[in-house]
Amino acid sequence: MHRVGLFIATCGYLGYVPIAPGTFGSAAGLVAFYAVRSTGSVSVEVAAIIVLFAIGVWSGTVAEHHFGGVDPGPVVLDEVVGMLITLAFLPVSMTGAIVGFFVFRVLDVVKPWPSARFEKLPGGLGVMADDGMAAVYGNLAMRGLIAVTPGWLV
Repeated sequence: MHRVGLFIATCGYLGYVPIAPGTFGSAAGLVAFYAVRSTGSVSVEVAAIIVLFAIGVWSGTVAEHHFGGVDPGPVVLDEVVGMLITLAFLPVSMTGAIVGFFVFRVLDVVKPWPSARFEKLPGGLGVMADDGMAAVYGNLAMRGLIAVTPGWLV
């Protein structure tokens, strides 16, 4: 189960990319977003976020024990879930999804309050919660951008 946890947490070892693994994880999140959104079901979107978050808590705990640190860099499932939350329930176009990608990346790096504090939660919960909070801010930012630039991101 240890290997399975690492495989999941690193999104099939995508997190081992030597430069900017979080950015690659967020790109995988865009792919996941389009797969989920293509179903046309809000229920699938909600279920994907909840299930992947829960799996991320478990696999993130496994990864923290393996790497011996808090929120290890190779763990990128949190970025995938972060992208899903950032774009959740928004009628974005391809342009809007790409803008959402950059919005989330900035917020994930900056970690506005209380995102950084959530990272201190135990195990995989901290791994997932800090990106989840940054993504909530990202979703709110995207809603604001859509409101002030109607038609550009939708």
